[in-house]
Amino acid sequence: MTTTTLSPVPERHLGQSGFTLVEVLISSGLAAFILTGVMTCFLFLGRSGANIQNYNDMEAQSRRGLEQFAQDVRQASAITWNSSTDVTLTVDGASIQWAFDSASGKLYRRTSTATREIITGITSFTYKAYTINGTEITDFSSATALTNAGKSTKQLQVSLEATRTSRTVARATNLVLSARYILRNKRVTA
Repeated sequence: MTTTTLSPVPERHLGQSGFTLVEVLISSGLAAFILTGVMTCFLFLGRSGANIQNYNDMEAQSRRGLEQFAQDVRQASAITWNSSTDVTLTVDGASIQWAFDSASGKLYRRTSTATREIITGITSFTYKAYTINGTEITDFSSATALTNAGKSTKQLQVSLEATRTSRTVARATNLVLSARYILRNKRVTA
């Protein structure tokens, strides 16, 4: 019979295996520092992405709305002022109402067949009217003033401010100022 002898397993010495407490603390501190930097960048990119989406939404909605408004105003043969934030344009014999609702913060376009939300999230909205000479019309205080404004309006301007909010962004604000639109088909004399 043969006998096998097992060689003894060498004992490990204390300084040869594992990490010391100082090494673990230093590596944990470095890992926490790096993780904090990565998380900060991640949160910043998420907030920036949400903010960009808000601006993109506001720009697209405002651009489409103001293009439709410009088309209606340029083709209008008459304008009726219902209030300082509500006008009715006569386009090809049909009435198109452009009204701002301050309670909902929305600009509406109403025809005889449909009402559409054109721009949402509006916090500030004004129409400005101008005569054929470029003089601003400022009196919209009474029914007579509204009628007179309708007769003498040749140019119309819209100014609005829209905002969007999301969970990651406190508020994204966009100020949109349009150019003056001329009622090309409306006859007005100086």
